Amino acid sequence: MSRKAAVVALTALAPISWGSTYFVTTEFLPADRPLFTGLMRALPAGLLLLALTRKLPQGAWWWKSAVLGALNIGAFFPLLFLAAYRLPGGVAAVVGSVGPLFVVGLAALFLGDKPTAKSLITAVAAAFGVSLVVLKAGAALDLVGVIAGLLSSLSMSAGVVFTKRWGRPEGVGALALTGWQLTAGGLVILPIAFLIEGAPPALTGTNLAGYAYLAFGNTAISYFLWFRGIERLSASSATLLGPLSPITAAIIGWAALGQALGPVQVAGMVIAFGATLVGQLGPRVPKKPEAAESFTSTEQNRQELSMDLEDSGVRR
Repeated sequence: MSRKAAVVALTALAPISWGSTYFVTTEFLPADRPLFTGLMRALPAGLLLLALTRKLPQGAWWWKSAVLGALNIGAFFPLLFLAAYRLPGGVAAVVGSVGPLFVVGLAALFLGDKPTAKSLITAVAAAFGVSLVVLKAGAALDLVGVIAGLLSSLSMSAGVVFTKRWGRPEGVGALALTGWQLTAGGLVILPIAFLIEGAPPALTGTNLAGYAYLAFGNTAISYFLWFRGIERLSASSATLLGPLSPITAAIIGWAALGQALGPVQVAGMVIAFGATLVGQLGPRVPKKPEAAESFTSTEQNRQELSMDLEDSGVRR
């Protein structure tokens, strides 16, 4: 396995995990509480990472973390859960398929990356493939849910581009940066959730289990892998991993909820997955100077993951 393939594989675990969000939201969580759900997903995970890394932003990174937290978390989570509550899993997930198109435009504006025929074609193919999955899903569309989903995709896409533009401070690992953003995003959601939805609902054991999974496995770990991957991949390559989320959601919907999955949906998955693979073709990830040449790519990737944890103040 090449070094870039190892980076892509680890980064891909994030959208695959996010594909389960829709199932967990509809089957494990209280109904009609998108803001509270976004809060419970972000803030506990962010505080945990702050406690582990024991690092706070310095200087300009206070406002940069706030902006990134608002884009990647504070706006994205409530809109995502609003879409998840109002749409079936596959339909709610499809809005992520337009993310690569948003990123192409935003990267041209803020990163100076000129759109290429490859990036546009793969982005359109990914959106088309995921749309095929939805068109035959037998579910009615809800306008509010669709708008919320599109805005969540735009917010996340902007977060990807600015994460790529700003990088991270020297000596600060991806784990700490993830904690800053999750905490900032959770604090954005906190007053809005209580103002609009009122006091937290009474929670069952099932609800608590769902929130625990979303906060730690689906958020703390997944966002760490995601932000780490954005640093090492181009913005378009990273965001073209996004279709793995709706593909995963559709498979879970078919396997666990009995949702329809016919030949057209399977063809759509193949197209979307093919676009994801093509989007990863490009220059290899450059080796870091300190990495010994004798290391295999897997060992290099493991060492870098350990370095990220150590940079963040976490010791094994």
